[in-house]
Amino acid sequence: MSVMNQLPFERPIYELEEQLKKIEQEPNPTPNTKDAIRNMRLEITRMKREIFENLDAWDTCKVARHAERPQTLDYLELVFDEFVELHGDKAIGDDRAILTGLAKLDGQKVMFVGQQKGRTLKERTECYYGCAHPEGYRKALSKMKMAEKFGIPVICLIDTPGAYPGIKAEEQGISYNIAINLREMSLLKTPIICVVIGEGGSGGAIGIGVGDHISVLQYAYYSVITAEGCAGILWKDVKYAKEAANALKFTSQNLLELGIIDEVIPEPLGGAHRDHRQMATALKASLSANLKHLTSISKDQLVDNRYEKFRKIGKFHETLEVETA
Repeated sequence: MSVMNQLPFERPIYELEEQLKKIEQEPNPTPNTKDAIRNMRLEITRMKREIFENLDAWDTCKVARHAERPQTLDYLELVFDEFVELHGDKAIGDDRAILTGLAKLDGQKVMFVGQQKGRTLKERTECYYGCAHPEGYRKALSKMKMAEKFGIPVICLIDTPGAYPGIKAEEQGISYNIAINLREMSLLKTPIICVVIGEGGSGGAIGIGVGDHISVLQYAYYSVITAEGCAGILWKDVKYAKEAANALKFTSQNLLELGIIDEVIPEPLGGAHRDHRQMATALKASLSANLKHLTSISKDQLVDNRYEKFRKIGKFHETLEVETA
């Protein structure tokens, strides 16, 4: 991995791995060399576990944004058997920030909807860094409606810092289109599984995030706003992003404890960017199990359960003030 892509808290791990690589390449290893290799491997594993089990919310955010973290297109290749992309919103155009199409998962046909950030500058420019315009959400909803018509389950992969924040998107009604998606997804009579694979920021995420089963990868985050956006509002300075991240409670474990999500999907030791295939295997197992369960539930019951699920999110306390003479 390029040094530029290494996170600060990861560097000791990579340095030790580089030392191990050099020792392993030595010709005619002695018994002492073999013991050193064995001990170094154990130390690397221990170091990975210790570092990643103690990440704070801001460090988790950095892992979720890692340049080499698997993206939607990676999972399409590693998890699904087939994929036929469906383009356009039948109004303006084809938003590349959201990919839609028919796919197969263990022989089960599904409608796939996923946000794509891109890796190279050219790809990221085409995908708007994963920030969709109104046409992206219209495209996603039209394909979900098609899935409902033909009784096909929907799988949504979420990975965006938020919807596109430009003037053009505002003029074309980005907030309205997201609101329409929330309403219509809550009523779709077909199973919907949503997984946050990286960033799950603001309305950009929830615009394809209303589902029967909501999962978050271990080092992903799901939040009403990015840490930088929150810091800018509350402290008027993005340098307080770390404090904002801790206050937002947006890590997978926080979300599970608060009842906002249904499942945390474990990542490989050291994060999903260390082993794409292992991460894809865990994601596929989760999708297959939940798909099997949800397809056994009647359509009307799915909608009722979905409604109750989202109504239960959030807590409030009522107190009665007693007037004193």
